[in-house]
Amino acid sequence: MKLQMIGCSHHDTAVDFRERIAFSSDQVPSTLTRFRQTFPQGELVLLSTCNRTELYTTTSDDGSIDRDAVVSFLADQHQMSPDDVVAQMIYRSGNEAVEHLFTVASSLDSMVIGESQILSQVKLAYDLACQTGSAGPLTHAVFQAANHAAKRVQTETNIHRRRVSVPSVAVGEIVPEVFDSLVGKHVLICGAGEMGEETLRYLIQAGANDVTILNRSHHRAIKLAEMFSCKHRPWDAFLDEVVQADLIVGTTSAPDPILTAEQFSLLQTKRRDRILLALDLAVPRDFDAKLDDFNSVFLYQIDDLQAACQRNRHEREKEWPRAQRIIHEETSRLLSDLNHRATGPVIKRLREHAQQIKQDELVRLLPKLRALGGEPAMEKEIEKALDRLINKLLHPPLSSLKADAAEGHEKGLVKALRELFRLGE
Repeated sequence: MKLQMIGCSHHDTAVDFRERIAFSSDQVPSTLTRFRQTFPQGELVLLSTCNRTELYTTTSDDGSIDRDAVVSFLADQHQMSPDDVVAQMIYRSGNEAVEHLFTVASSLDSMVIGESQILSQVKLAYDLACQTGSAGPLTHAVFQAANHAAKRVQTETNIHRRRVSVPSVAVGEIVPEVFDSLVGKHVLICGAGEMGEETLRYLIQAGANDVTILNRSHHRAIKLAEMFSCKHRPWDAFLDEVVQADLIVGTTSAPDPILTAEQFSLLQTKRRDRILLALDLAVPRDFDAKLDDFNSVFLYQIDDLQAACQRNRHEREKEWPRAQRIIHEETSRLLSDLNHRATGPVIKRLREHAQQIKQDELVRLLPKLRALGGEPAMEKEIEKALDRLINKLLHPPLSSLKADAAEGHEKGLVKALRELFRLGE
């Protein structure tokens, strides 16, 4: 059994495909449960964020949980064809899957290198898998090690210094391109989840003093507004708020755009062609892409932040080698530990098997020795001689087994020893 990952991210797929393949927070628990029902012996941790959807699963010796099985399962969840899924998803297994997870958790694979949000998202994905029972021994070991690796990167490098998230790039680099100041600008936040809250923090730090929060669950909007001393309105006031807005931020999990070009066209007269900056940080997208056709609208979606993110990547390049060394060390350490864990039971059974043979022979031999007048000291010497014989016979195969374990069981010696000595599973 080994770890495998199938997924996609902003690196290799467009936002429209990520929208189709993403799982909302409400969908994740039921998906984990269905996976467990479909593959009772399998393990799954499902990571789905704005920028990536990744399924970390275990393979099975009988091939029932291979790449094709996971692809079919994933396609079925979204009513897509397996061919469409496999054509745009990346597959990694074994060492590559483990190192990829460590890289993701350490925020070296993020759109904004060093953002703090991804590690908490990885932890949440693992916690949900634990709660639903879809995590298991291998995913427990791997995700706990991923957390440790990410913590080392945080503490031993400067790659997370002045950590930058997607909202901070949007507020810190995009907003100043349109407005000299946010003071007196009417800001509308759509969505009261983590992304909305994080964006709000940066907006207030940037000087925003006229912020209104809307959310379909109005009580969440009220709660967030009270935390930051902002205003809140019910969701049905959305279009009225758009008329007044200078800056609108989309962070909802709505399946369809909350603001279409047709809707905005009807509001143009009331807005009197005032400039509107629209920051769409949601996946699926909150704002119709056709809004960018209006001369008075500056629309930025998550994929539009790539240039700013690339600048941040260059600034942190000098820290990459050190961070990657840490990830490589932690990956090697985990794989070595997992490989040796796999050999431990086999070594134990082999030694027990040899000891049982020794005891059987002593039971047969010692009575005959005593009948011939053998001394107790002689019995002890015979037993020691048998122990030495066992150790000498077992030393070469066990040394080879340990060496094979350190190399990832490439030679298959564990399986060979099980079959040769009939040690069972």
